[in-house]
Amino acid sequence: MVITFVIDLFGSTNNGTTVTCMRAAEFLKKQGHKIKVIAFIPADHADLSDYEVFSCERIKVPVFDNLILSNGMCFAKADEKKIADFIKDSDVVHLLLSLGLERKVRRIAEVMGITVTGAFHVQPENISYNIRLEKVGFVNNFIYTLFRRTMYRYIRHVHTPSLMMEDQMKKHKYKNVIHPISNGVAAAFKPLKIEKPEELKDKFLILMVGRYSGEKRQDLIIKAIGHSKYNDKIQLILLGQGPRLKEYTKLSNKYLKNPCIFAFKKQPELIKTINYCDLYVHASDAESEAISCIESFSCGLVPVISDSEVSATNHFALDQRCLFKKGDYKSLMKRIEYFYEHPEVKAELSDKYIEYGKTFALETCMQKLEDMFIQAYKDHQEDLKMNRTYHTDYFERRRLKKVAKKIGYDYRYIFKDSEV
Repeated sequence: MVITFVIDLFGSTNNGTTVTCMRAAEFLKKQGHKIKVIAFIPADHADLSDYEVFSCERIKVPVFDNLILSNGMCFAKADEKKIADFIKDSDVVHLLLSLGLERKVRRIAEVMGITVTGAFHVQPENISYNIRLEKVGFVNNFIYTLFRRTMYRYIRHVHTPSLMMEDQMKKHKYKNVIHPISNGVAAAFKPLKIEKPEELKDKFLILMVGRYSGEKRQDLIIKAIGHSKYNDKIQLILLGQGPRLKEYTKLSNKYLKNPCIFAFKKQPELIKTINYCDLYVHASDAESEAISCIESFSCGLVPVISDSEVSATNHFALDQRCLFKKGDYKSLMKRIEYFYEHPEVKAELSDKYIEYGKTFALETCMQKLEDMFIQAYKDHQEDLKMNRTYHTDYFERRRLKKVAKKIGYDYRYIFKDSEV
């Protein structure tokens, strides 16, 4: 099959959704599929020689541009005619996000009769926390509705990385065929005997990997350690990038006796760091999956996780002692102190997590994603034979006709008033 991935940013390793997309593309390429990509490609991109790439322009957003870039994101744009020419041989077009580029490509692909699938990776909470409206109740519901009405109601098969996200989508009236499939962990994430750096050998090392942003709640870890009786024995390592680096640096200077280590590490160094740490903490209030947590416990690092109901990560707790109360640094402090005082329990759980981590093997998960593409293609071919589509309302018909005119394509489908 010829599979085209559409995502605003590709080739960068500091964005979780982008990394997920790159891993999926790599796997499917090895399976014999031809992979094409439509995205903005940054100057410091990874090697993309295995893929046919359509490079988009980056949209600069006044006022908010620095915030967007600090979260490892960007918005991309491209000309309809050029996109149509690029995707004309595609069997499946897979949309990773629900932004302007993806919505444009979705309409072009539909006009051309190409199978379209989607992915639901970005939680509305990721947006509301970054604009500091997480406590305004209707905001997340509004974003769910906006995503559904502007894109997902026009797509039958949608991939999401966890059962929790599937539940959230159904709760917000998404009627798609939803495929909850983990993004998977690369085989390189495994237990290794790595010595702690000399300067850290006498410290209990606590790790979290993730963007420095509001919903990730690194502030809770800093406060928990700061109030712990073992503050002087603990070294916190926060790996990532993001807009709250300065805020968290000030907070760590205020609370921690050992200055927090802030850094961004590529995979080889990340794996080494995971393997010499003592405990992993995932404090996020909201997570669609948290692949960094899976990567860590696949190496045998025991996690302590927030019990937030909109965080899929809490499903990874193999023991109640691995959970703390959402947003409560005192609850987290107690869990940290427990594992500091009970290394034998931590060692026992470590063995269990190593086995558990094997169920998230990248190849197993990507095989399921490949199956979704094949099923979506078959369903779409059947729809074309039966002259039926998944929707459409009057205004969407008009938009599709405009797209057809722009790309010089005869729009030949019979519509009926239904939607996914």
